[in-house]
Amino acid sequence: MRKYADLQSKKRLRAVFIIFLFSITLVIGKLFHVQIIKHEWLKAKAEENWDREIPFGAIRGEINDRNGELIVGNRLAPTLYFMPSQNRQPEKAAIELAAILKTDSKKLLEKMTKKEYMVKLAPEGKNITKEQADEIAKLQIEGLYTGIDFTRNYPNDDLLARLIGFTGYDGQGLAGIEYAYDEILQGTGDKIRMYTDARAVPLPHVDDGFQTGDNGATIELTIDVEMQKIMERELIQAMEKYDSTQAVGIIMNPKTGEILSLASMPSFHPTAYQEVDPSIYNRNLPVWMTFEPGSTFKILTLAAGLEEKVIDLHDEHFHDPGYTMVANAKLRCWKRSGHGHQSFLEVVENSCNPGFIEIGQRLGGEKLDAYIRNFGFGETTGSGIAGEAKGILFSKEGFGPVEQATTAFGQGISVTPIQQVQAVAAAINGGNLYKPYIVKEIKNDKGETLQAFEPELKRRVISEETSAQVREALESVVANGSGRNAFNDGLRVGGKTGTAQKVVDGAYRDGDYIVSFIGFAPADDPELLVYIAVDSPKNSVQFGGVIAAPIVGRIIEEIAPLAGVEKRTDQLEKEYRWGDQITHRVPDLTGMTKDMIGRQLHTYRIEWHGKGEVVKYQMPEPDALMNVDDVIHVYTEE
Repeated sequence: MRKYADLQSKKRLRAVFIIFLFSITLVIGKLFHVQIIKHEWLKAKAEENWDREIPFGAIRGEINDRNGELIVGNRLAPTLYFMPSQNRQPEKAAIELAAILKTDSKKLLEKMTKKEYMVKLAPEGKNITKEQADEIAKLQIEGLYTGIDFTRNYPNDDLLARLIGFTGYDGQGLAGIEYAYDEILQGTGDKIRMYTDARAVPLPHVDDGFQTGDNGATIELTIDVEMQKIMERELIQAMEKYDSTQAVGIIMNPKTGEILSLASMPSFHPTAYQEVDPSIYNRNLPVWMTFEPGSTFKILTLAAGLEEKVIDLHDEHFHDPGYTMVANAKLRCWKRSGHGHQSFLEVVENSCNPGFIEIGQRLGGEKLDAYIRNFGFGETTGSGIAGEAKGILFSKEGFGPVEQATTAFGQGISVTPIQQVQAVAAAINGGNLYKPYIVKEIKNDKGETLQAFEPELKRRVISEETSAQVREALESVVANGSGRNAFNDGLRVGGKTGTAQKVVDGAYRDGDYIVSFIGFAPADDPELLVYIAVDSPKNSVQFGGVIAAPIVGRIIEEIAPLAGVEKRTDQLEKEYRWGDQITHRVPDLTGMTKDMIGRQLHTYRIEWHGKGEVVKYQMPEPDALMNVDDVIHVYTEE
């Protein structure tokens, strides 16, 4: 019995020992699994419970012009974060901070005593200045941390504001390009990771970390900043001079559809958009505003008539008594006495309404309507600019004889400025309708191209031969017709005036007009197309040729060198009319002495500069146009 009992005890001990060894093996295996195999995963999980993130504001992508010049950038603007559990004197801290932030200490204290592990002191401590951040750092307030943040920076102030738009409180795009390309411009931002216990006390055995984010992409526009400055200056001056309600301007490359300038006045500063009426920052007028185009629309009727060969500019004539009867409606010319007997080129020069009604009637309603739609009216241009309108055309059922007649000279329909620019570009560039576009390229923060945009041809609307005739006629309008105030010596400007009576609540308002002018240069090979519209001008005769044409002429003169357009001698000379200043070509005086110039018996006033004998250079330059009362400044070699 004893031997049997000993044997049983040994078996039990052996079993216990085996179980013990197995348990030890399991424990060691588990420890190995936890501490070696799952170490990093468990550590990461623990750190997630310990970490407290202080965000660095995302670096939003820049917006540049076509030449890489900065339009919208970023400015350092720190934001304050506070850990209530790390500070035993929040009242004192709130008072000290309030003095620097110039805010109410009670509001700050309310935030700083919240039962949260970390509080963002906003808006009081959001986007503070570097100077404020430096002062606050000297206070050494426990539990107060400074996160890096950024706000938008505008080196050109309010330039392009109604196109660019603005960002909101947390950096999201709320209007314009900032809104339309918000996802592309947004960055993810960096973060500092601090490790603390439940009481927000830093853990000594864990190092703080840094998480790197991604910067937003940069958008390069087709806009030329220098051209935009010229455009906005001219629009501001026009509004002040004529006490107008608003003004619109577009510059386009007619060969590609690239928009070089897009302006709406009045404007606002993107950092102070709350101070203006929402209608200003919500409406980008060149694509949103619709109105009767007036006589600028006649360019398309002319192009259609020439393409269909229903008129001849030089060898066919038309008599204008001052009105035309259409279906018992008396449609008048702007010149009540009429233009009398004239060629169709003179019809264009004089912007004669009955003459264009005749062109429309020869085309017929169906063809005229087809050409109008083929030129892009009645639908958006696809420019990608937010808020673009389609305009309003007559329905086919409502396009009767009177509607056909008024449409032919730009009345009774509603179009946008960008539609007009797109259509006229096609009429003068050889007949190709290009889609207008505003974004040239999108690049990442390393400068690598993510997406590039190229000219997009929609369709051909007229032939090159017809387009050449249109250019010829419109150059004659500027040299000899209603657009003479846009004439610019040597640049061969072509164009067309527009004067449209405003419609309010379905009725024409007396004495209230939108005056416009669309011009291009050089007339034989257009590189620049400029459109200006001034709404409700006062203090002047309300005609596009009087108000808008000179503005376009000045703009083309200033932007031509920026586009590489040089002055030429082969131009259509401006026809003298009674009341015009008498002009002469400047003689070449370089290389002459004072005696030689005196013997030529010039009647010009000449001012001498320098003590030398021989003229080295002169202003104005030789062969330039000058008024008879102007002065020629000559500079001698010394």
